[in-house]
Amino acid sequence: MRTRFAPSPTGYLHVGGARTALFNWLLARKLGGSFILRVEDTDEARNTPEARQAIFDAMLWLGLDWDEGPRPDGTTRGEYGPYYQSQRKASYDKWFKKLQESDRVYEDDGAWRFRFERKPITMQDLICGEVTIDYREESNTPDMVVRRSDGSYVFHFVNVVDDLEMGITHAIRGEDHLMNTPKHLQLFEAFGVEPPQYGHIPLILNMDGSKMGKRDQGASVDGYIKDGFLPEAVFNFLALLGWSPKDENEIFSMAEIVDRFSLEAVNRSPAKFDSEKCAWINQQHLMQLSPEAFAERAMPYVQATYETLPENSTEIIASVQEKVKLLTEVPAAIEFFLNADFAYDAKALDKVRGNEAVADLLKQLAEAFASLDDWSAAKSTIGETAKANGAKPGQLMFPTRVALSGQAGGPDLGAILDLLGKEECVRRINRTVEQLS
Repeated sequence: MRTRFAPSPTGYLHVGGARTALFNWLLARKLGGSFILRVEDTDEARNTPEARQAIFDAMLWLGLDWDEGPRPDGTTRGEYGPYYQSQRKASYDKWFKKLQESDRVYEDDGAWRFRFERKPITMQDLICGEVTIDYREESNTPDMVVRRSDGSYVFHFVNVVDDLEMGITHAIRGEDHLMNTPKHLQLFEAFGVEPPQYGHIPLILNMDGSKMGKRDQGASVDGYIKDGFLPEAVFNFLALLGWSPKDENEIFSMAEIVDRFSLEAVNRSPAKFDSEKCAWINQQHLMQLSPEAFAERAMPYVQATYETLPENSTEIIASVQEKVKLLTEVPAAIEFFLNADFAYDAKALDKVRGNEAVADLLKQLAEAFASLDDWSAAKSTIGETAKANGAKPGQLMFPTRVALSGQAGGPDLGAILDLLGKEECVRRINRTVEQLS
């Protein structure tokens, strides 16, 4: 079992390419095979080292390690190289010569065309089932160019030679390549070599049904890194773009997806890219982390926003774990902890102002807090203060939250009290009383 992913380093890693890599990786890992990375870098005008590095980084971020191919440090692993197409011309020349010797190519205005056998070609696609292309009608299926007039080789030819020499047994790729496969099968047959088994996965569409392009929302894997997604969550989301676990579960670890993956469970209909679903899946993965692990993942985003952090910053970050969908949301979610002069949410403050008795209740609460010897009783003191002044506990809980955070929602009120401490809570409540008056 040998699968491969062959990106062209002309830009970032698109989610369509990432999903193709993922499915090949999953198949290899599920069946104990090898996953090969090779680079289609023959487009000298568009290929860049930066794009190549971006693809390597994105794959490694997703957890898609490869067994053979070029490494980010410039080394190579594997015995079937070179793994860059730009270094494989000698191989292409060798196999082209075989076609010449067997009279399967002929020159046409400087270019060389492969002579198709005029017969129906039937393939058993691992996902799409049986597909037949009839090559008997030459007007519909003209002989294809395999070598251009400048001596360079076309995709169809080099793709087949690469798969042949690298011993690829299974090629999982996008459905847009489905009609190319019979051409490739004819080349394999001309070379007298057994072809790989092909499987063509459905296209990824936007929610409006249009084909997802490189500039559409969510198209770049690099964007998920910058936006604060967890790699395991994006891995989970991409796996569900075409693959179905056959039950109601949608949240899986990488190991669980490997264990459950099969090509038989890949859908034939196009997958729709739902950015909100992706963020929800990320939130579920965030909630599964331990508080310490969540804080560790979020810390780089927090440190990029705040120059200095208090000693209890880990606990502060952990307090918003269930309130964010993305790690990039954490700095704003904890801003009130770190900024003593935070701004109040206007709607929240107006809601507090709507109750004329609130200012007096908050003043009473500040006094009660100031006299507390045991700060662990702070949260229960809120209810006791309300009752002592003829109010229900709930009538004081919301104003206290706004006084301490400036927000209508956020972490558990008990956690806010613990993290801010007695003196700061008293100061903030008195500040809010002044604001209300």
